[in-house]
Amino acid sequence: MNDTATAEAPAAAALHTIFHVARDYPQSPARVFRAFADKDMVRRWRVEDEGCVVHEFTFDFRIGGHEVSRFSFGGGPEIRLDAEFHDIVPDQRIVFAYRMGMGANPFSASLTTIELAPSGSGTRLTYTEQVAMLDGTDSAAGREEGCRQLMEKLAAELDRQG
Repeated sequence: MNDTATAEAPAAAALHTIFHVARDYPQSPARVFRAFADKDMVRRWRVEDEGCVVHEFTFDFRIGGHEVSRFSFGGGPEIRLDAEFHDIVPDQRIVFAYRMGMGANPFSASLTTIELAPSGSGTRLTYTEQVAMLDGTDSAAGREEGCRQLMEKLAAELDRQG
């Protein structure tokens, strides 16, 4: 038997990074929090997108609850997000861990904290993500940019709600 044929190549080193995104919204902390807690709102601003096909979306927003999102863009491969909520303080804080993968292959694992604080007549949202990018299949800069884009989609959803 040839040991070389059965040996697996070593995995690429995980890239660890932390990033913060802060954004002000004119809505109250309660309204912004609702956009993270309401299943239909979350699906609209965080999962659905132009050219995206959503294959599965389950959402159980409570401590110990889970989210599963499976989607693909433009006929591309399926991407899967599995999340678990670890801390929820209404109108103030959400802490969750999530893993993203393509098919059965994970490409990142993260711990995320969302903090909401009154700011004038609105809300200051601070998003902090501690991420391990796995096997070189994603970039930390790309993840941060994607987060910034999601914060803009959140603003549009909040505006849509009136």
